[in-house]
Amino acid sequence: MRSVLGVSLLMSSVLLAGPAAAEPPPAVAAPEPSVAAPVPSTGPPPPPPAAPAMPSAAPSPVPPAAPALLPPRIVSTDPVDWTPHVTDGRVWAMALLGDTVVVGGEFTATTDALRQAPARRRNLMAFRLSDGQLTPLAVDLDGPVYALAEAPDGSLLVGGDFTLVNGRQRRSLARLDPATGRLHRSFYAPVDGDVRTLAVQGFDLYAGGFYRSVHGVPRAGLARLDAMSGQLDEGFEPGLAQGVDNRPRAEAMSLSPDGSRLVVIGNFTRVQGRERHQLAEFDVTGPRAVVTGWSTAFYGADRCDSRFDSYVRGIDHSPDGAYFVVVTTGHDSGPDLPCTTAARFETAGAGEHTPTWINHTGGHSLYAVAATGSAVYVGGHQLWQDNTYGHKTMGPGAVERPGIAALDPATGRALDWNPTRSRGEGVRAFIDCPQGLVVGSDTDELAREYHARIGLFPYPPGTAAP
Repeated sequence: MRSVLGVSLLMSSVLLAGPAAAEPPPAVAAPEPSVAAPVPSTGPPPPPPAAPAMPSAAPSPVPPAAPALLPPRIVSTDPVDWTPHVTDGRVWAMALLGDTVVVGGEFTATTDALRQAPARRRNLMAFRLSDGQLTPLAVDLDGPVYALAEAPDGSLLVGGDFTLVNGRQRRSLARLDPATGRLHRSFYAPVDGDVRTLAVQGFDLYAGGFYRSVHGVPRAGLARLDAMSGQLDEGFEPGLAQGVDNRPRAEAMSLSPDGSRLVVIGNFTRVQGRERHQLAEFDVTGPRAVVTGWSTAFYGADRCDSRFDSYVRGIDHSPDGAYFVVVTTGHDSGPDLPCTTAARFETAGAGEHTPTWINHTGGHSLYAVAATGSAVYVGGHQLWQDNTYGHKTMGPGAVERPGIAALDPATGRALDWNPTRSRGEGVRAFIDCPQGLVVGSDTDELAREYHARIGLFPYPPGTAAP
C-alpha cells in the first residue's frame, strides 16, 4: 500500500481547515513537534484569482517533468459500483495484499455493494479487489485498528489500540492469517501504548505510535522489530525526544521506494540530540538508526493553534523517491503558515529544506496523501484547495474541493479532478493500485453516490502509467 507523485520549482499556496477532526484517542492533547524559518510571505495584498503560483524561498532543485505520450494517469471521478460498504464507525487504515484490500478501523458492520448481505466484522475486514466480494477474514479485536502492513510471508501485520485478538492477549500489535484471521502465536511484541503507523522493508518492521516501550525496553514512539517474530532490534534506537505538551510519538511515516530512508512525522522536537521539528529522516540501511543531515524548520511547534501538540498527519514518497508530500491539520491558516496544508519537499541533499510548493485549504484539516507520480491525492475535511488567503472562507483564487482533491505534482495547484465527497471528519487512508485509488473514510458518499466508508476511483483506459 503506497502512494506516489511528480515535479517543479513553484510554490502553490492554497488552503482549507476547519475544526480539528477526531484523532485516535491517545494521539492528541486537545480535542481533536523549535523556532521555524517560515516560508516568505507573498505580500499583504491578495493576488487576483488567476494569479500564478509563486516560487518558494530557496527551493530545492527539481528535475524537469518528462514528456508523456499518453494522457496523465489520473483516476476517474466516477467510482466503481461493486465495492462493499462499512456501515458504521470509520476506516483508519488499509493495505493491499495481492488482490485483497484489508480495511481496519473502528466499526462493527459491513455489507456487499447491493446492501443485501450484511456481515459482522469488528474493526477489520477484507474484500477482493477484482470483484468487491467480502473475504472470510473475521477477527475479534477489542479495540480500533490504526495501521496495516504485509509481512514478508504474505501474512497481515495489524497495529492499533487493542489488548485482545481472538481472545488472546496481544497489546496493540499482532500478525494474522489474512484469509482466516487466525492469530500467528509465534509473533509477540508487547507495546505499552498504541501503534498507529507501520512500514515493512524485507524482514524489518517499523512500528510507530504513542508508547514508551516495546518488550519492556524503552522506545519513545518508534521501534524496529523482526516482522515475523516481533523480536525487538535493540541496536536500532531512533531517539525521538522532547514532544510538545506530551510524550514523543510517531504519527505517520514513509519508506523511500528503495527502502534506504525512513521519514517519520509526529510529536518531537529533537532526535538523537539533533533539532528536528515534527519531521526526521533516518538512514535505515545499517544496524542502527542514523539521523540524516536532511532537515526542515517549516513545521515549528509554535506555528499553529496551541491546542495541537503536533499538527503533521500524513506523508508519502513519490514513486521515484525524488520527493515526499506532507499534509497537516492545525486549525490556523495563512500564506506563511504550515497549518492545514499539503507541502512537497525534495529528498536530495543535506541541510535545511524549504517546501517546493505549498497548497493551502484555508483552515480545514488534511489527513491522508497519496503521491502517484501523475497526481498528489489529498483527503481530509477540506472545502477548498488553492486557498492561500482564505480562513474558513473561500479566498481569492480558491477552488471548491470538498473532502478530496488531486494536486499537480509539479506546481501543487489543484487539478480539475473534483468528484466531491461528504466531508465528515475526513479521509484517513488511500491505496494507489493498478486498478485505481481506494479511499477509506468515515462518511457514506463519494461523487454523490452511496459508498459507505470505502470506494474505488478507477484508472480510465488509455492513460499513461505513472
